[in-house]
Amino acid sequence: MNVIAQPEADQTPDEDVLRRLRWRCRRGLLENDIFIDRFFEQHGQQLTNALVQGLLELMDLSDNDLLDLLLARKEPEGDLDNAEVRRVLSLMRVSQSKQYEKALRMCSSAKKSVGIPLPSSLPEPM
Repeated sequence: MNVIAQPEADQTPDEDVLRRLRWRCRRGLLENDIFIDRFFEQHGQQLTNALVQGLLELMDLSDNDLLDLLLARKEPEGDLDNAEVRRVLSLMRVSQSKQYEKALRMCSSAKKSVGIPLPSSLPEPM
């Protein structure tokens, strides 16, 4: 009987896993892509298997549910409420209102450039 060893949670995933993860993290909402891109820029080199697992669980959500979690409008519930997901969220969430405002401005600029109508005012940061 062959036993396949599970990767240790604190080990770094191989390049192939990271490449597939980046592909899996492509989203339909620009706002989510901004959070995810910043996450990979800041933490991509230090990702562990545990963080990869948490990120994959978040990627199973719809775009709107993911954005609600990233903006801290909601907290993870049920099976999603675990240490890996909470750790990824803590790294991905906007901690300062300046970063939030910058992300919204980037979204607004990108949407204007492709002709998507925007609301007359942006929401206040949380």
